[in-house]
Amino acid sequence: MVTESPLLLGLDLAGTFAFALNGALTAVKVAKLDVVGVLTLGMVTALGGGIIRDILIDSLPPATFSDWRYLLVAAVGSLVAFAFSRSLSRLNAPILLLDAAGLSLFAVTGASKAMDFGVGAAQAAILGTITGVGGGTLRDMLIARVPVILRSELYAIPALVAATVVVVTERAGVYGTVAAIAAAALCFTIRVVGLRYRLNAPRPPGARHD
Repeated sequence: MVTESPLLLGLDLAGTFAFALNGALTAVKVAKLDVVGVLTLGMVTALGGGIIRDILIDSLPPATFSDWRYLLVAAVGSLVAFAFSRSLSRLNAPILLLDAAGLSLFAVTGASKAMDFGVGAAQAAILGTITGVGGGTLRDMLIARVPVILRSELYAIPALVAATVVVVTERAGVYGTVAAIAAAALCFTIRVVGLRYRLNAPRPPGARHD
């Protein structure tokens, strides 16, 4: 199914590009993979969350396979990162910021598409979160790293906040460009603040903090 809303499509493709860059840069900096590995990790990071979302809401085949633009944007983003890896691989900030951008955009589009398919409010918020964290989780698993969502930092929480904003504004009948951008900006801000000040989700009492 091809995404119908121009806003949703634009945000989805922007998130795809951001996550492709992030995944490819991670492949270069962390896993030190060759061009095939860089392209694979970039595309898995960019497309994984959306594929999981579409399968869960029975939107088949997933948008990735019914709209050539997703594959193209993911491939281009991965190759751009590979081409400029010599300069970008030394920088940690771009990887983290691109990850935050992809997380924010996908949380919004995931919740919005779920609402379009008529799922409940809570389910839409969860699906938005899954869309945001799915690609990064697959990325980390492929390079044998415990996914960020399971070990530290504010990751799923910002995505859930953004997805909830989408659901609430949609139910209130005021969802649109402004609400979508505001939700994505809120997620991005929470994520970046969490990184800046090393904020983590609550842990069990007595657990060690690294």
